[in-house]
Amino acid sequence: MNNCRSLSDQQLLDLIKSGDEAAFAEIYERYWGVMYAHVFKMLGEEDDAKDITQEIFTALWLKGIHIEYDTNISGYLYVMARNKVISLIRQDRVRKDYLGTLSLYALEMSNTTLEQLNARDLASAVERELQSLPCKMREIFELSRKQNLSHKEIAVRLEISDKTVKKQISNALKIIRLRLNTISVFLSLLF
Repeated sequence: MNNCRSLSDQQLLDLIKSGDEAAFAEIYERYWGVMYAHVFKMLGEEDDAKDITQEIFTALWLKGIHIEYDTNISGYLYVMARNKVISLIRQDRVRKDYLGTLSLYALEMSNTTLEQLNARDLASAVERELQSLPCKMREIFELSRKQNLSHKEIAVRLEISDKTVKKQISNALKIIRLRLNTISVFLSLLF
């Protein structure tokens, strides 16, 4: 190993091309710190910088036999570092875009689900309040709202006046609204 320290980068690269591990170790020693600092400066993230620096040297070892003889090793390492950083940034951007889209979708679905639950809960609460109305009032209200009969049709069917039908529906709406508002206030205080 000591004999590799005196060799030039080009000589070490020639030895790496023939699979010399000691030559690779010398290049690693010479450039690891510099490459790490360069990658860290670009990313600002310690773990990613270490990973990329390690990938650079792994690629150097694996591709060493394919590197041209007149290649400047430091330039080669800097170009690999730049390309790997760009690749990581692209992957992160795609990942962030995907996660952003996914979270937006989840939020929209959550809101839709909440709206559906709220509508179902509201319908259930209205139905409960409707069942608690006096029998005649409930019957008139249901004929109006569930069977869509006019005041006149209800009056004829139940043999009562139009004014009575109108008053009973008005009273039913007031009672239901009052009770639902009371429930709403209670729930808001609870939560």
